[in-house]
Amino acid sequence: MSKEDAESEENNIPSGNGRTLALTVCSAAIGGTFQYGYNISIINAPTSYVQRFINDTYMERWGVGLETPQLTLAWTIIVSAFSLGGLLGALLAGPMAVRFGRKKSLLLNNSFLLVGAVLVLTCKMAKSFEMIILARFLVGINSGVSMNVQPMYFGESAPTHLRGAVAFSSAVFTAFGIFLGQVVGLTELLGSEPLWTYLLASNSVPGIIQLLTLPWFPESPRYLLIDRGDREACARALGRFRGGEAPVLEMEEMLREQQQQHLVTLNSKSSAKTPWDLFKDRGLRSQLKTVMAASSAMMLCGNDSIYFYASYIFLEAGIPPNKIQYATIGTGASEFTASILSNFLIERAGRRYLLIGGYSLMSCWSVVFTVALILQGRGVAGMPYLSMACVFAYILSFGLARPAAYMVAGSFMWMSLFSVGMLFPFIVNGLGNFCFLPFLVVCLVAALFLGFTLPETRGKTLAEITEEFDRKNKHVERPHKETDEPNPNPKCPIYLWNMISIYVPKNELIYRFIRLCVLPAIKQM
Repeated sequence: MSKEDAESEENNIPSGNGRTLALTVCSAAIGGTFQYGYNISIINAPTSYVQRFINDTYMERWGVGLETPQLTLAWTIIVSAFSLGGLLGALLAGPMAVRFGRKKSLLLNNSFLLVGAVLVLTCKMAKSFEMIILARFLVGINSGVSMNVQPMYFGESAPTHLRGAVAFSSAVFTAFGIFLGQVVGLTELLGSEPLWTYLLASNSVPGIIQLLTLPWFPESPRYLLIDRGDREACARALGRFRGGEAPVLEMEEMLREQQQQHLVTLNSKSSAKTPWDLFKDRGLRSQLKTVMAASSAMMLCGNDSIYFYASYIFLEAGIPPNKIQYATIGTGASEFTASILSNFLIERAGRRYLLIGGYSLMSCWSVVFTVALILQGRGVAGMPYLSMACVFAYILSFGLARPAAYMVAGSFMWMSLFSVGMLFPFIVNGLGNFCFLPFLVVCLVAALFLGFTLPETRGKTLAEITEEFDRKNKHVERPHKETDEPNPNPKCPIYLWNMISIYVPKNELIYRFIRLCVLPAIKQM
């Protein structure tokens, strides 16, 4: 069948496809990446109430209260337990997705959430702040699993022409979760002292919604065929997603992939790559550097920690305490707006320019924010509101970069979030007006590094992208050759890209690399 015929068949997919896929995306995301955004924002509102509970509990046990640095440390441990849980969840995601399937992994993942909710609701009765730490750790596991399994489920279920839109919906749901968590955290709702445990346990509601709705939708067709070998179940699932019969072209494509993966498994049993092998492989050095830089910068820039510690930042900026909760909602609204805007820009401007532009703008706003804090200290009028506007602009700029880097998840992202989460309050207390300068450095370095190392992927074939990385790795440039069949040599970089291309939206280079190299390597550990 010619390329024109294939495109014609793809464009004539029944309308039921869009309806079923859209409902599946909403059901999976409401208990997936939405939870990540929701859980990083709801922890800010009850800051003072949880700290008071920690101090009262400690005093009741030992007869003496905690000093301010000790109380701050206890609070940062509660906040950062979420990041440690996310790291563990990211490591569990690959094995869970293979053993249980994409849909069932998301459903089972809610067990961590529900146990965490029970721990939070009973911590006052048990007089144990340690239960909050454990609850946040379990919630982090939930987020770590969902942030890896959900994009996999989406990419394997969506038709080619919708994969880009479906993939970037993850960033929109994250931003929406942040915004909604801030709204629910208002004192008029669940952000008051008597209700703070219900606020922290409210993340169980989206989980319950997912448990009630997701079972009605199909499993990933590619998982059913390639991992389970069930051709009939694959055809049924694909037919439901496409609103009719399973498209012949897609079935043939998956059958070819099944055969290819079988051959690859036979050829590479004795040469499975470990993480250390990846670092030693000069042919993958530029790709590894790009993955590490993009995923680390995404968290080290401090954006998500703003949601953890919004009260600290706005107090430092001079915003009246009774207005902080409303200013905090502005941060979530900024990222939600930017995530929607970036989805329109990403195919026009390209991933590379959004990443570089986002981090460059964040660097500029960091400078303006620092100047505003210094002038505020000298009594210049209006500076608190300029500072607040800078925080909004900083997050808005990050919202342009997040969707382009969203697929770059895993260990480095969670380790970076843990580091910033632990250090952020001490940075604010120690540096005062200059608290955003460390993040200025991160943003500048990220913009420069990605500008020099990351090729633009928009409108390029996999072979062209690989050739660019080969030149950066100082490999011999290969003649351009487009092929739909993977190279049988498992050490060839083109093979890496071609094998993963049908799983994810076209041009999602970094996610392809993680999907094929990092997750299988983790499985071998």
